[in-house]
Amino acid sequence: QVQLEESGGGLMQPGGSLSLSCTASGRIFEINDMGWYRQVPGKQRDLVAVISSGGNTNYADSVKGRFTISRDNAKNTVYLQMRSLKTEDTAVYICYVDVPLETEPDHEYQYWGQGTQVTVSS
Repeated sequence: QVQLEESGGGLMQPGGSLSLSCTASGRIFEINDMGWYRQVPGKQRDLVAVISSGGNTNYADSVKGRFTISRDNAKNTVYLQMRSLKTEDTAVYICYVDVPLETEPDHEYQYWGQGTQVTVSS
């Protein structure tokens, strides 16, 4: 099993910056994709950013150019640097990791963190 622990959420004024971290622990031999979703109560969970094991990144159009995702494979940690924050960025940010199944390496299981609140308000 894998556990994810997120940190870095908080309150920030529009235009400010916040950095989120998420560290995976447990029985992990390798991690495929790592990324971040965000969710507002009553709305769907939307993908914010993802980074592959090789470092390839993808971003939601709404955050492209403002957010940067990175990872430290040695620490099993994924980061999300958020700049030029907007009120619309307010949400619970949830990290995830895709871990290959030990018995079926061509398949993977997605683990989720509990989420960290990011509030952008003036």
